[in-house]
Amino acid sequence: MKDVLRLGAGSGFWGDAQDPAVELLEKGGLDYLCFDYLAELTMALLQRQKMKSPDAGYIPDAVQCMSTLLPKARERGTRLISNGGGVNIRAAAQRIVEDARKNGSAGARIALVEGDDLLDKLDLLAAGKAPLTNLDTGDEDFSAIRSRVVSANVYTDSSGIVESLEGGADVVITGRVSDNALYVGPMVHEFGWRRDAAHADLLAASVTVGHILECAAGCTGGMSSRFAEMPRMGHVGFPIAEFRRDGSADITKLPGTGGRVDPFTIKEHLVYEISDPRNYLMPDAVADFTSLRLEAVGEDRVRVSGVKGKPAPDLVKLVVGYQDGWIGETMAFFPWPNAYDRACKARETMLERFERMGLAAEQIQFDFIGLNMLHGPAAPAPQRELANQMNEVGLRCAVRTKTREEADKVRRAGTHLWIMGPGGTSFGTPMKARPIVALWPTLIPREFVRQTTDILVA
Repeated sequence: MKDVLRLGAGSGFWGDAQDPAVELLEKGGLDYLCFDYLAELTMALLQRQKMKSPDAGYIPDAVQCMSTLLPKARERGTRLISNGGGVNIRAAAQRIVEDARKNGSAGARIALVEGDDLLDKLDLLAAGKAPLTNLDTGDEDFSAIRSRVVSANVYTDSSGIVESLEGGADVVITGRVSDNALYVGPMVHEFGWRRDAAHADLLAASVTVGHILECAAGCTGGMSSRFAEMPRMGHVGFPIAEFRRDGSADITKLPGTGGRVDPFTIKEHLVYEISDPRNYLMPDAVADFTSLRLEAVGEDRVRVSGVKGKPAPDLVKLVVGYQDGWIGETMAFFPWPNAYDRACKARETMLERFERMGLAAEQIQFDFIGLNMLHGPAAPAPQRELANQMNEVGLRCAVRTKTREEADKVRRAGTHLWIMGPGGTSFGTPMKARPIVALWPTLIPREFVRQTTDILVA
């Protein structure tokens, strides 16, 4: 039985670079390589894909990556874990099995973990078993959106991953587990922890380390406020955790790779996407980030120790995705001289076109790119004289509508600027109307969640 586990982060989001993961697998001496691909909105988008095609609904990058890395992983004794199954976990697993048979990995055991999709339980929950109150707004009228729901996925704990590893899986693919569960699972499996009060601190430590790792380069220099100090980020090293049986861990990366690991980079990611640092609520445990100690113990090496915590909460987070109208969008760019005046004239012209076309808009927003697009109303009012001296100013128009037909009018009005607009107007490709998927986050009792596992043999 191992006393120290080496876990690597292979991905932090859908679309992340794959070469750092390959490098970790080849040189990291890893026991586990874990891949996080999901965000809250992703599940609703994948569910829409599955509705169009029953074979879709998983993250293609995940299947491609697992299939490519599996031969090397088996040679090195590294097990792969991914949440890239999205809303069609079985289809993803079957595809990996097919690829494994083709690439010489016959006999590989591909586990799948299901149970996070609660779409068929929503009516039971809404009928009084759980209030389904919106965590963001306090809205209790779930019935107002019920007919427009496209997805409902609960953040599950690592128990399905643990069961799969105990079944000898070489690859584990899941749906919407919590991000850190990808790392908690191997620790619980290897160290034999129970989910009780006696192991609460150890589980909290595993949740904490999983949180540090889950965004990959997020703890090795990515997204840093010290961006200017981070060397060779184009060749950044993804993180490795050397996790010990006592709950302490060293966070490091491969020698010679870009980026940096120091107490500050770890702190930056500790506070990423959290609310109460004393109660980081996860389905495996509740971690107290104020209890831990961080210590630089070598070059690009930080020790995390002393984490305290509490057993897992009785409620778990359910995120419901629902259709909420359409967006029509267009962009144009205007050159010096008088770039800002040109953009203002274009805005005036588009509003006149909307009126002439009878646009039924629920919301219209104009952003001046380079002046207020990121900060919105918090940006200071542009000084006309200075703005007119800019090399160029962009104008983005986004309109929210109830129907696709209305949203398409925005694109057409944008093309009208080709001739009706100010001299020098430049354009990109006209943007197609796209549906809006809104999120309804809520809490439900843990008792409604039942994970199931299966192992397919290549």
